[in-house]
Amino acid sequence: MTTQQDPSSAEGLFSQALQRYQAGEAPQELLADFEAFTQQAPKQSAGWTCLSWLQLLCDKPEEALRSARYAVKLNPQDPQARINLSLALLETGAKGVREHIDLVRRVMALSPEMAKELNTSIADGLQRRPGWPALEKVKAWLAD
Repeated sequence: MTTQQDPSSAEGLFSQALQRYQAGEAPQELLADFEAFTQQAPKQSAGWTCLSWLQLLCDKPEEALRSARYAVKLNPQDPQARINLSLALLETGAKGVREHIDLVRRVMALSPEMAKELNTSIADGLQRRPGWPALEKVKAWLAD
């Protein structure tokens, strides 16, 4: 049995926006949808993680820092949220990157499947924002 999500529900909005991102829609066009989702479902860490990623892609590091910190607060085990937080910290010149990178490296070492997902995400970020210095640094640190 399959269940269809109401497109006006928070979950439906998130699912549709995520599908549009995966289909190649520009991050700028999706920001408002993810902002709306985080307002409707403020305790869903995935929404904050996605929002922070989009904010980073749109060169909004201060906003991304707030969103990524909240995502990590809601789900400290989420390595993508930690990558986003690391990127936002780098782009704003804030301290504290190492602890997040170290945690992500441990997760990647323990879970090849998660490592593959994170590497795919990094590749996507570099495709959407070529030459992104902070992401190039994080990629290199995670590869060490």
